[in-house]
Amino acid sequence: MQLPVQSQSTLYAEPWEADAGPEDLAEIARAADRAGFAYVATCDHVAIPRRLAPAMSTVWYDPVATLAYLAGVTERVRLLSHVAVVGLRHPLLTAKQYATLDHLSGGRLILGVGAGHVREEFEALGVDFDRRGAVLDECVDALRAALGPDEFPSHHGKLYDFEGLGQRPRPAQDRIPVWVGGSSPAAVRRAAVRGDGWLPQGDPRDRLPAQITRLRRLREEAGVTTPLTIGAITEPLYVGDPTWNVGRRTLTGPPEALAESLRAYGAMGVDQIQVRFRSRGRGELTDQMAQFGAEVGPLL
Repeated sequence: MQLPVQSQSTLYAEPWEADAGPEDLAEIARAADRAGFAYVATCDHVAIPRRLAPAMSTVWYDPVATLAYLAGVTERVRLLSHVAVVGLRHPLLTAKQYATLDHLSGGRLILGVGAGHVREEFEALGVDFDRRGAVLDECVDALRAALGPDEFPSHHGKLYDFEGLGQRPRPAQDRIPVWVGGSSPAAVRRAAVRGDGWLPQGDPRDRLPAQITRLRRLREEAGVTTPLTIGAITEPLYVGDPTWNVGRRTLTGPPEALAESLRAYGAMGVDQIQVRFRSRGRGELTDQMAQFGAEVGPLL
């Protein structure tokens, strides 16, 4: 699941999140750990321009700092950047941060990457917004090298060129999984050719099968034979019968009914689903997570 509190866009944030803080984030991460969730995820924005602030808010916790904090209060759950806009930073800087995170967490990092969409962020940091796709492509290649096993990695590309520069600690994992976010044609191609996983951005159920078919075809055409983890973001969920208005798109009902609905994702070829629960406070959220983990998860 994507963690609440750490990003507070009006598209999905619950009212109680505005007054929440670090201990709430820690307890929700602990709840995910206890309930058997595969990962917790955080978003990435450096700064939000005034024109977008009313919709996006300016609350966007730094993903590396947040995931490192949560690594210290959890034991098993994996730590996903969903997604890191890695093109805003030099790959050696990104590698230093995320290699350290993987080392400190005992090998629990999943590096989710995306192209980004806020022009002003790129301009303020001196990065070409219009070429952000090409920048991301090379960033992924450079990060493959910089997060690999070599203490002195090397990469020679159009934008980045480095060798003979050592970085330790190395990641705990032999290979950091790189999941590519986005649902545009370019993002799907990037996931197919360069990714270990795909994180769609808001594709409804009826669009997913065609996207998955194209993803697999592009991967085959590129000759990539390593496994690919295909993801999906589900509708909002509420386990049981809510006594308040959770919205017409929210899936509600007993565990068996939710599991039957969610199994449709697996039938499409989806490997992992990202869930979000409607809630009026931290306690209701962690109760929902616990109930989902105990009663819905085993049915999937």
